[in-house]
Amino acid sequence: MDSQTWLKLAQQHRAIAVIRAPQFCLGQQMATAVAAGGMKLIEITWDSDRAADLISQLRIELPTCTIGTGTILTTAQLKDAIAAGAEFAFSPHTNLDLIGLAVAKEIPMIPGALTPTEIITAWQAGASSVKVFPVQAVGGADYIRVLQQPLGDVPLIPTGGVTPTNAKALIEAGAIAVGLSSGLFPKGAMSNQRNSRGTAICDWSLIQHQARTLIQTLEETSTTASAVAST
Repeated sequence: MDSQTWLKLAQQHRAIAVIRAPQFCLGQQMATAVAAGGMKLIEITWDSDRAADLISQLRIELPTCTIGTGTILTTAQLKDAIAAGAEFAFSPHTNLDLIGLAVAKEIPMIPGALTPTEIITAWQAGASSVKVFPVQAVGGADYIRVLQQPLGDVPLIPTGGVTPTNAKALIEAGAIAVGLSSGLFPKGAMSNQRNSRGTAICDWSLIQHQARTLIQTLEETSTTASAVAST
């Protein structure tokens, strides 16, 4: 996938489900639930249980979704993720070697950055877009809005503290998409209990509902923004 295709997907779907799964089966269930809610971009963090196997399996089980990885720290990890079938990669930091490898392998790389210097450095090095992390710690939508005037040409994807409640404001502030982790999987819906088959007992219908509501809200936001831009 090239960078332009990635940008089109991010702008179309607006939200990335970030899954950090301590157990392989739990990761499958989490991905299945958000996909059933309409989410098409799913990131499996590399520190998840059997992340490579999970990415490969989800590519088969969820053919209409785009499955990527995140929390990539080294070039060795990125190579393994690509070999497993990851279609995009996020990192929590800006590393020029990671970006260079991703460009060479033609996989979208979205490095983490916070300051304008870091964001521009990542973008000029060939990043497909830039992850603003941790966005809520530095002002949330207000920070994204402030960045738009000097950095408006850089596609930003804020993560870190993003929830279904504040995601709309971040998009309205100028982000092309948002990444959600714990905001999609509230503690009240998740459980450490298991049934007799070892499957997690979680409120998957609530998680599916949260994903569906999020996607509908962001679709309405995008439609409104397009209508305003055309007038």
